[in-house]
Amino acid sequence: MRGCGARLVWVLVLSLAWLGPALGGEEEDGEVVAEEEEEEDEVLSDELGEEDGVLVLHEHNFARALSEHQLLLVEFYAPWCGHCQRLAPAFAQAAAMLRDESSPARLGKVDATAQTALANEFGITSYPTLKLFRDGNRTHPLAYTGRMDAKGIVHWMQRRVGPSATLLQDADTAAAFVGSQDLVVVGFFKDLESEAAQVFYDVAGEVVDMSFGVAEAAEVFEAYGLSADTVSLFKKFDEGRTDFPVDPARGLDAVELTQLLRVHRLELVMEFTNETSDQIFGAKIPHHMLLFLNKSSSAQLELRDGFRAAAGTFRGKVLFVLVDVAGYGADVLSFFGLTPADAPTMRLVKMDNNRKYQMDQDVFSDTAIRTFVQAVLDGKVKPRLLSAEPPEDWDTRPVKVLVGKTFEQVAYDETKNVFVKFYAPWCSHCQAMAAAWEELGERYKDHEDIVIAELDATANELENITIRGFPTLHYFPAGPGRKMVEYKSARDVETFSKFLENGGTLPEEPPAVPKTPENSTGREEPSPLETAESRDEL
Repeated sequence: MRGCGARLVWVLVLSLAWLGPALGGEEEDGEVVAEEEEEEDEVLSDELGEEDGVLVLHEHNFARALSEHQLLLVEFYAPWCGHCQRLAPAFAQAAAMLRDESSPARLGKVDATAQTALANEFGITSYPTLKLFRDGNRTHPLAYTGRMDAKGIVHWMQRRVGPSATLLQDADTAAAFVGSQDLVVVGFFKDLESEAAQVFYDVAGEVVDMSFGVAEAAEVFEAYGLSADTVSLFKKFDEGRTDFPVDPARGLDAVELTQLLRVHRLELVMEFTNETSDQIFGAKIPHHMLLFLNKSSSAQLELRDGFRAAAGTFRGKVLFVLVDVAGYGADVLSFFGLTPADAPTMRLVKMDNNRKYQMDQDVFSDTAIRTFVQAVLDGKVKPRLLSAEPPEDWDTRPVKVLVGKTFEQVAYDETKNVFVKFYAPWCSHCQAMAAAWEELGERYKDHEDIVIAELDATANELENITIRGFPTLHYFPAGPGRKMVEYKSARDVETFSKFLENGGTLPEEPPAVPKTPENSTGREEPSPLETAESRDEL
């Protein structure tokens, strides 16, 4: 996976959302980090040094950095963290972009593995963690919520430097603002000091990929036919304008407004491209209805009309997405068990559990599509589960190779205790523990009642098990009841063996007497369950 081109990596990272939390989500067990030898602390001053335009911060200069910079975005990182390494160039680029526009915002970084006091002070439990410090306030930093790329970081910071919404003082100014971009949001409030207006400003500060304006003048209300507080989304596509009246009793809810904007900013039918991927997955719509077609075929292109006609019925509940099998969408076909020859075809994906549903009708009319989508939402359609073909020698190897169609008979064999590794071929953590798993298989290959197995969860799906991270290890004890125990400890052969020999649990060990070595901070290295590199490398 690491050797793939940048474009394919980007497509996979985004398309993983269609593979469900198992592929796109966070992994609970992070990378196991070897304990490093203690080094004598360097004598550090409060001077502010830089590296690639990013302030290098530590315990001795952190307070000075806060006092000298009104807005300071700090990355807490670990040198061994793959995500931090990939973020570094974008973080440096963002620092340069902010400096070039003479922004008061600065970027800094802290090696949280070396500066443990700072890491503890700010509750750093995963890497990278980004926090914004404003006006020297050390006690209430703001968590970073933007995208992890240079433009995303810059846009997020820009919203915090100036006003989050442009004041539209008259009808002409409002008209110019509305016509300036394909999509803008305008808050109409008769009192800009009202609680609802403040919520609007807060949302504008967070949703940095849209432009926001605000108006209170009567002539602007009149120009747009409004008489009460309203948030309006203006767009140069689909219906052109969507109004969200402010309830006088409830006011505005920030979470609700943010989601409404993210849903209604999308076209009724989105085409999956490099430019739209962030929007498609960022909207967090619970179901995606995908039409796979070849855009070079005029006959297949005609299917878009019925697809679009059905989409409006399910707005906010189901996002309709067009995937060109001969274009940008070609790279994601294998994740759905498809080839270009299968087009045209449709799949509905439930985003919370990765369940995929296939529409079997040959006629893709808007009526047929509506009927199918509603049936899935009503729980009347069974999911279509992927399964690879089992290798011929799958059950003769020390580590049994399971696939979707053989999983049930092996894992739930009442005479066997079955220990299964669910993995992804591209997962670096899975690769790191592969040798240990093979050794475990060799150790127990002659045991009648213990089976060591593995399943590629990117090519196989199970009806009642959702894999939310890689690697995931599950133990299926012998006996009735279809029991399953998740293994969540160290990934080494000896600990695996203790777990198996103890019937699927680890024996309790007497607590060690804590010893604090001289010149030590007394802080333990993160355990596999606490390590901050909690997400797998994609």
